[in-house]
Amino acid sequence: MSTQVPRLFAGLVDDAAVFPPGSATLPAAVTAHREHRAAWYAELVGPLLVPTSALADVPALLAEDERIEVGVIGDPSAIGRLSALRDGLDPRVRIRQVEVAVAKRGEDPQPGLAELVALRPHLDGVDVYAEVPLTWGLLDALDTLAGERSRGAPIAAKFRTGGLAAELFPTPVELAAVICACRDRELPFKLTAGLHHAVRDTDPETGFAHHGLLNVLVATAAAVDGAEVAEIAELLALTDALPLVEGARARRATQRPLWVGFGSCSISEPLTDLIRLGLINGGFAE
Repeated sequence: MSTQVPRLFAGLVDDAAVFPPGSATLPAAVTAHREHRAAWYAELVGPLLVPTSALADVPALLAEDERIEVGVIGDPSAIGRLSALRDGLDPRVRIRQVEVAVAKRGEDPQPGLAELVALRPHLDGVDVYAEVPLTWGLLDALDTLAGERSRGAPIAAKFRTGGLAAELFPTPVELAAVICACRDRELPFKLTAGLHHAVRDTDPETGFAHHGLLNVLVATAAAVDGAEVAEIAELLALTDALPLVEGARARRATQRPLWVGFGSCSISEPLTDLIRLGLINGGFAE
């Protein structure tokens, strides 16, 4: 592990360049991902995220001796076709994870979860993340995931923390409750959307308040240490970087508890913030 990227931040940011709002072309995304993987901050970066429909196009963009790890994103029906795609997939491409939205907001997530669980035997060696809406049926869905995980399935939760509408941004209290629910079930989780910066901020164009990655990191660690919803919500609501930076410094040599990481269409935004705050690239060494 590079001393420039402490263990706390290893694999924190998956490369979601092809997804909105970045919406890079696949060739541009593969080129940029190659550069990220060769850079001094490579340990920060997770796999390249691609839709199921684009998976077959990845090998043509690789050098003959190149290898790439990808995360595949789709709905249950698309992921259901993945086993056939894997059989003929170029060995230079390794599917590290799949991420599946099991329901739309307001829908019962259980049918989608059942469909996803049924696919597990066809996804050997792949981590699975079920994206569950932060609405009705959430806790029952987390119980289902925790039950599958207790039986040895490498399955975890994924939540949306932003988007193009205000209701897609959970409040600090809502997100704190979800973090506690995952903590109580020993269920790891991923996040997606809205986490562009280290510290909570408000987008001047939309007026939407975005969660900060340091807020989530420190709040989740506090939850694992026994904090409850009110205290966790306070940490998520902080806009002062200092206590968050201090909290991160105290854990710099440890693995992130519970929170797997998040997908971002920009690697540079979170990286720049972490450098500016002295947490990466010379901020401290392990």
